[in-house]
Amino acid sequence: MIAAPRRILVILHGSVGDVTRALPLANLIRRRYPEARLSWSVEPAAAPLVEHHPAVDDVILFDRSRWWVGLGPFLKRIRAGRFDLALDLQRLLKSGLISWWSRAPHRLGFHRRDAKECNWLFNNHHISPVGNGISKLDHYLKFAQWLGIEPHPVEWRLSLLPHEESAVEEMLRDVGGGYAVFFVGSRWDSKKWFPAETARCAAAVQKAYGLEIILLGGSDDIVFAEQVCAPGLPQFRNWVGKTSLRQAVGILQRAQVAVGPDTGLMHLSAAVGTPVVSLWGATSPARTGPYGYADLVVQGRAACSPCYLRRCPIGRVCMRSIAIEEVTAKVGAALSRKETRC
Repeated sequence: MIAAPRRILVILHGSVGDVTRALPLANLIRRRYPEARLSWSVEPAAAPLVEHHPAVDDVILFDRSRWWVGLGPFLKRIRAGRFDLALDLQRLLKSGLISWWSRAPHRLGFHRRDAKECNWLFNNHHISPVGNGISKLDHYLKFAQWLGIEPHPVEWRLSLLPHEESAVEEMLRDVGGGYAVFFVGSRWDSKKWFPAETARCAAAVQKAYGLEIILLGGSDDIVFAEQVCAPGLPQFRNWVGKTSLRQAVGILQRAQVAVGPDTGLMHLSAAVGTPVVSLWGATSPARTGPYGYADLVVQGRAACSPCYLRRCPIGRVCMRSIAIEEVTAKVGAALSRKETRC
């Protein structure tokens, strides 16, 4: 335990999914230390999630793609923060160096057994080791427990600004009735489903449940989405690469259900309370599954799963084993679950 900090630095330069899963920790810290100033060190991809967030006072951005320009000013801002407490949530060498550079008298990170790249050397406090047997979100909440904060309630508090809400409403103006979101693609090729299966599954969901289909994803997923919407196949609303991350949040928030592989939009779906049917192969839902929706997991089958390889040398056998009928049935379960809650 430490004295109540006045200036807190959260270090997490990770993916959209990682930053999403760390938001409940930020909310708990804000609740416990309402007068403290909380800054978040982050990279551009996930920055929109912490910008304007009610638990975050300041965003310290590091653009890794232009590090030779931004490193000096970034480190200057870190040092100028005069932080009392640094929370190193990334457990890598770079986050450890940022924590150490902050000169915070209390630097809390992962235990040596759970850290990577000698990260633990740069922090002077460490949470207890737990391994990878718990979800990453629960792992982050161990930081709250170390600080003497009860790890509940789990809240994300993701909301859009009024003009962002209006923009999303305008985008959805011509969408009649309910809709399902299929988020396509992933940063790891091994996590992806297949365009043909995605198209057939989306068509089955459309027919079975009367939902319109919206495809979401980033600019790297455009080719995949074009294959899903190829001539001769059922046509869906292809918004891949056409929305900002915050617009995607608003679209997911209004959806009846979301479907797709292990990626950031999966975690955002769970964060805004939209039931998410998640597809798994190369990674494990026990570690990185969407919070609160374990019953909607569809697990691919292969002797090597989960392999944690970014690229599969055997043609993504696990993902190919996922049956469209099973995914469609899970969508039905998700819709029933949402109706029951309503």
